[in-house]
Amino acid sequence: MANAPPLISLLLLSAAVFFTLPAAISSIGVNYGTLGNLPPPTQVANFLKTQTSIDSVKIFNVNPDIIRAFAGTGISLVVTVPNGDIPALANGVQARRWVAANIQPFHPQTKIKYISVGNEILLSGDDNMIKNLLPAMKNLNAALFHAGVKDIKVTTAHSLNIIAYELNGAPSSGRFRPGWDKGVLAPILAFHRETKSPFVVNPYPYFGFDPKNVNFAIFRSPYKEVRDPLTGKVYTNMYDTLMDSTYSAMKALGYSDVDIVVGETGWPSACDAPWCSPENAAWFNLNIIKRAQGQGTPLMPNRRFETYIFGLFNEEGKPGPTAERNWGLFWPDFSPVYDVGLLRNKQAGGGGGRPAPALPAPSGGGKWCVAKSEATDAQLQGNIDWVCNQGGVDCKPIQTGGSCSNPNSLRTQASFVMNAYFQKHGRTDQSCYFSGSGVIVGEQPKQWCV
Repeated sequence: MANAPPLISLLLLSAAVFFTLPAAISSIGVNYGTLGNLPPPTQVANFLKTQTSIDSVKIFNVNPDIIRAFAGTGISLVVTVPNGDIPALANGVQARRWVAANIQPFHPQTKIKYISVGNEILLSGDDNMIKNLLPAMKNLNAALFHAGVKDIKVTTAHSLNIIAYELNGAPSSGRFRPGWDKGVLAPILAFHRETKSPFVVNPYPYFGFDPKNVNFAIFRSPYKEVRDPLTGKVYTNMYDTLMDSTYSAMKALGYSDVDIVVGETGWPSACDAPWCSPENAAWFNLNIIKRAQGQGTPLMPNRRFETYIFGLFNEEGKPGPTAERNWGLFWPDFSPVYDVGLLRNKQAGGGGGRPAPALPAPSGGGKWCVAKSEATDAQLQGNIDWVCNQGGVDCKPIQTGGSCSNPNSLRTQASFVMNAYFQKHGRTDQSCYFSGSGVIVGEQPKQWCV
């Protein structure tokens, strides 16, 4: 485990948000999903143009109201062909009709930069869509040329299930999955080289991290580093391993010269586990922004990555677990869920009435997190181990001689560290979840460590 300071305090992290970013942020995009009670596209476009430094937006469809709303804003737009439309676009005539209906009415007033042909098609496992993906890309590129449109590139976004890698393996030995490497991805990479379009990937540490090494996934300290035995490169975070595994897989096929664009990445501010919080999401995305500005990775030093953070809003209409509704940088009233320096002049919000501190306010009285009475000793010890090793809490009070070491009660000690984590992370329901073993109470327990 690396020798690094414990989790930074809220105050220091808030300062870091403003003082570790470049003076001018460029090449930062967001994914604009629409599943929820969200403001109309014209308000969204105006907010992004006038109050943020976000300069590009990716949408998951070709909604004409959204495309039209960004006309004249100077903000680049990535539009997406719905997955189900891909087989039809393997026909050249249909591809021309698609461009005539979805691109030409809005271009060049709206600055459309890329057409993404579907999203994570290989992950879908649909053989018909996979077979027709590259033909559809080629036909759309030809249709754009036929229409006289020369400033829009065609690409497609890939989940990183395309990479065959071990969590703690060597990034330099990253390879594409057999069967997809030469049969599917090499021809797609050849198309990108020929058309000077980017290879788009969605690297999400959240969907594959080791729960015993959470800090490695969220750029926190302390962490268990990864050393590539083949190159000697040391990795301090999972994101860099994903990016370098992708680069190595491309290089193995002879396409290391093709640009890489990060189509989606992010960290939820709430989920059904203690590693989701506004603080962790802010710290993750702050480091993503640094890399987009030219920090690069061990195998790609000083390289800029065009990056689209997921996502713009918390989308309350998304189905699934809690995390699915909590990926956003902003609430629907335009106030920030947390602040990573993307608001112009360090504004606190875009006109909404919700208070928007850079990070959750420090703790106050009236709410405590304690272990449930039915929590097992194994759960209690697991909570202590996780908070003390990964949660950034000072656990000296429960050690021998500390203020919470006598009486030596596992339940009391677990409640102490669980509450310390809860207070440190905004006193949200999620920060007292602890896999269902924590509960929020309104009165300080009688048997409490002081």
